[in-house]
Amino acid sequence: MSDDLVRLAAPANDSPLRVTATIDLAAGARIRQITVADEADAVDLLAATDGHEPFSTGWGSFPMAPWAGRLRNGRFRFFRRDVGLDLNHADGAGTGGGPIDPPRAAPVGPISGDDLRRHAIHGTTFARRWNVVEATADSVEVTCRLDGALGWDFPGVARQVITVSPERIDLNLSVEADGGAVFPAAIGWHPWFAKPDRLVAHPIAMFEQDGIGLPTGRLVAPTEPPWDDCFVNHAPVELHYDRRLAAVVTVSSSDCDYWVLYDKPEHATCVEPQSGPPDALNLRPELATSAHPIRRTMSIGW
Repeated sequence: MSDDLVRLAAPANDSPLRVTATIDLAAGARIRQITVADEADAVDLLAATDGHEPFSTGWGSFPMAPWAGRLRNGRFRFFRRDVGLDLNHADGAGTGGGPIDPPRAAPVGPISGDDLRRHAIHGTTFARRWNVVEATADSVEVTCRLDGALGWDFPGVARQVITVSPERIDLNLSVEADGGAVFPAAIGWHPWFAKPDRLVAHPIAMFEQDGIGLPTGRLVAPTEPPWDDCFVNHAPVELHYDRRLAAVVTVSSSDCDYWVLYDKPEHATCVEPQSGPPDALNLRPELATSAHPIRRTMSIGW
């Protein structure tokens, strides 16, 4: 283990597969790559990372906390308090967008013009260093403070445990408030998978989008792909590949009801289990305390 990188390897057991995962602590504890290999071949499950900025949102697989996706204009209201966070994302003309660097303060008062398409995205931890609590050959536990970035002043910590086996990688993510603090939160993961030949998903509903692509809160029937949408989903999502190793990559979660599916890029597809939809702190917040952390799990199998 280097200062920045943690390399996990699945125990050999009786499996013919050798599985490794590399976690970049300095880039938001994101998984840089998951590699599945046998004696004859090796495949990388995540899209290539060459040329990506260390704290870009466009590569690897990173945890999102204490909110997931875009928080509309960086603003929400909590216990009669108007909270404004720094804006680190500007929407593009179509899907996607780009960073605001350096971040700018959230607007005050009525919002119009270009400010309508500026948001706080993916939480406070994806661009910060995480610290190792405990590590073994096949598992690591890491933590990161939530406060101290983008104007988020609710004290608490994000915690993630990553475990690799020959059949899958398991991730457990939580956010916990300090002491008597309480705050609204949403958590999840943002993996960029190598582009599959076919994506198989069975969502039961989809969030209607407004003019800038954020959920209105209303549920509608799922449309046909391509997607850049949030769904209500309770079933595993499968990525199918024309290859011998890891021909089907399955993303599953027993406790995430909201999934963002983003398959418009030519080089990658994102399958993102979350505890709430984008803009959850305004639409469907969940409260985190020290006694009741918000916890979610995700597994990537092959």
